[in-house]
Amino acid sequence: QVQLVESGGGLVQPGGSLRLSCAASGSIFSSAVTGWYRQAPGKQRELVASIGSHGSTHYADSVKGRFTISMDNAKNTVFLQMNSLKPDDTAVYTCNVQPYFSRADYWGQGTQVTVSS
Repeated sequence: QVQLVESGGGLVQPGGSLRLSCAASGSIFSSAVTGWYRQAPGKQRELVASIGSHGSTHYADSVKGRFTISMDNAKNTVFLQMNSLKPDDTAVYTCNVQPYFSRADYWGQGTQVTVSS
């Protein structure tokens, strides 16, 4: 089975940048849709960005123009570049992979992003 490991979270000041990574144990991203979700305390989980195997991307309105999702199939890794970070971006960010050819649904453990002065 596929295992996902997120990394790159941390503490950053407003206006700063972070790059999150989602590393898979196998070649899964080439035949799946991958999404970055986030959840803050007391709030519902939100889909922030997604990317398909052919490179199509979608973003939540709250992050358009600031976040960029990308994929490196050779390294089995999906990235989320986050720029111009705001305090409202503070949340646990989690990677999700849904293969096209099966009903499997894979989740990582999440990485904490805190935006504060």
